[in-house]
Amino acid sequence: MDIPRSVEEVFRDFKGRRAAMIKALTTDVEKFYQQCDPEKENLCLYGFPSEQWEVNLPAEEVPPELPEPALGINFARDGMQENDWLSLVAVHSDTWLLSVAFYFGARFGFDKADRKRLFNMINDLPTIFEVVTGGSKKQTKEKSSVSNHSSNKSKSNSKRGSMPSKDEDDDGVEEEEDEEYGETLCGACGENYAADEFWICCDICEIWFHGKCVKITPARAEHIKQYKCPSCSNKRARP
Repeated sequence: MDIPRSVEEVFRDFKGRRAAMIKALTTDVEKFYQQCDPEKENLCLYGFPSEQWEVNLPAEEVPPELPEPALGINFARDGMQENDWLSLVAVHSDTWLLSVAFYFGARFGFDKADRKRLFNMINDLPTIFEVVTGGSKKQTKEKSSVSNHSSNKSKSNSKRGSMPSKDEDDDGVEEEEDEEYGETLCGACGENYAADEFWICCDICEIWFHGKCVKITPARAEHIKQYKCPSCSNKRARP
């Protein structure tokens, strides 16, 4: 594999692995759940820079090429409530991602400033645990309430780039709204809001998402009466 050597490369590697693990624990959760059979040997959840995930046995080489994720996640599956188990896997996944990122930092001699910059870049993204449990919901609710979009979550208005122009609105109000929107993060990928992108808000948890991250187009959104994000769609009792 290509070894990341700069802060930016390590952060890209981090984001790819993070996106993969979020996918496993949200949109692909049924498949992930089935693969974590407690009857199998110790299994780990791996995320790759290509945004693909895999449930597999740990590496046999000692010491491994990279730090290894939590071992035996499958054994706890049937002994816990599903949401609690997914939250536990999410916490261990966050820990693994940090260990991999700072392994690269140590290996390639990042100094104090580089380590701090890397951590700040990582810290600007919601953790996997926050995404899986909706822990960033309070932040998003506060930002959403500023614009009074409670009735505008109908999906034709979920493209938040269509905000009033400064010619039409008071400059101070407009700047405040721009700042609020600019700080809003996508619940799937953790990236900031951009005015030229289509966004959609979950009617259950009120978290905003890039349309591309949840595979919703503006045309499709027009026909959705109540949108549920992947995480909320999966929060149902398992038979």
